[in-house]
Amino acid sequence: MPKLQGFEFWSRTLGGARHVVAPMVDQSELAWRLLSRRHGAQLCYTPMLHAQVFIRDANYRKENLYCEVCPEDRPLIVQFCANDPEVFVQAALLAQDYCDAIDLNLGCPQMIAKRGHYGAFLQEEWDLLQRMILLAHEKLSVPVTCKIRVFPEIDKTVKYAQMLEKAGCQLLTVHGRTKEQKGPLSGTASWEHIKAVRKAVAIPVFANGNIQSLRDVERCIQDTGVQGVMSAEGNLHNPALFEGRSPAVWELAEEYLDIVRQHPCPLSYVRAHLFKLWHHTLQVHQQLREELAKVKTLEGVAAVNQELKLRCQEDISRQKEGEKPSGGLPFFHWICQPYLRPGPREGSEENGGARSKRALEEEEGGTDVLSKNKQKKQLRNPHKTFDPSLKPKYAKCDQCGNPKGNRCVFNLCRGCCKKRAFREAADCPGHGLLFRTKLEKSLAWKGAQSRPQEPQPAGSGEPGSLPEVVGSALA
Repeated sequence: MPKLQGFEFWSRTLGGARHVVAPMVDQSELAWRLLSRRHGAQLCYTPMLHAQVFIRDANYRKENLYCEVCPEDRPLIVQFCANDPEVFVQAALLAQDYCDAIDLNLGCPQMIAKRGHYGAFLQEEWDLLQRMILLAHEKLSVPVTCKIRVFPEIDKTVKYAQMLEKAGCQLLTVHGRTKEQKGPLSGTASWEHIKAVRKAVAIPVFANGNIQSLRDVERCIQDTGVQGVMSAEGNLHNPALFEGRSPAVWELAEEYLDIVRQHPCPLSYVRAHLFKLWHHTLQVHQQLREELAKVKTLEGVAAVNQELKLRCQEDISRQKEGEKPSGGLPFFHWICQPYLRPGPREGSEENGGARSKRALEEEEGGTDVLSKNKQKKQLRNPHKTFDPSLKPKYAKCDQCGNPKGNRCVFNLCRGCCKKRAFREAADCPGHGLLFRTKLEKSLAWKGAQSRPQEPQPAGSGEPGSLPEVVGSALA
């Protein structure tokens, strides 16, 4: 089948999807995607996968994509972060048979993306991005898509989008925030940037940002002209967002736990989802927050969930007629609803005028003030220093970037060294790996076993040999 492109790909392969669940690290796993699809999502992305790790680690591939065939989980787009054309394409080739498209992450603004040199921190490297998209477009049997953040300037954002389209991108998701807009500084996403991009390109565009309800979805499509709308945080707090419903939290929490029993995932993912779903209730019943954080099994999580449900039902029974939700919430705390992230000023007002840690440090003498956590570490070890200039500098492994072994003969970390030494039947005394030595000993032992033993002349037997035993018996 020829590879579909642009609007044909969106309408036929993706079924003209308008309601999209965003790629979310450790949050858009299979169980959550299935829950979201049951409640109006028409297209889902996997969590962001690290291309280099996906290539070298079979367990990583199995846990994140190869775990099981699930026909209900389609259409599906697999997202990778990468900064090398060959690595990106090699990972995509391993994934293309399990999805409908491959997405390149150009939108992650977190510090880990800055250190790893991927995500939104590649947005100035247009030549590299052109090569990555072009090679993927040529080599893959499925379309390549991109998710980007905007530049402050609309004109530059439009040129950026056009460059990606020209390189071979078949669908573009535009998050209407810059890479500096994150955490408490998120602010409002610019739909003007998204609208300008939509008008300037001839491929489908999805909008991302400011989506908290189905009404926001419809307004965004109308205002920007995009083909679909992607939700991340809104979906985490209300998976029924695309249905236009705000059900009781326990209804969706119990449904999610049932799906997890059929399609298991790490307990940390489950706990994180329940913290989001129960966010407003945990502000009221704070003692259950600690219980949810401490449980070690899925049944333990389910028990805390049940206790939260009972507490909410007690709150409902005590509710007075005409009573309104507290804390400025649109609904009572047991109803799924959006969480509006407070800005820096709002956050300090909510905390009784408390200043941010960084502001306090600057006020009290800059970086000399240690955090409570660092002070505890220093109490345990008085000689410990937190001066970055005194931190040891580690040479990096030639393959994965982890610290390499100082005495490794291959200049690799232990994990990469073990794989190479095994593959080449070599020794690395620095890491205590003796594959070659063991192989030589094994071959020598096999050779000794297969060599025929020389017959000994009669009468020259050693003590305890057959001739002597027979002679003594006759005597």
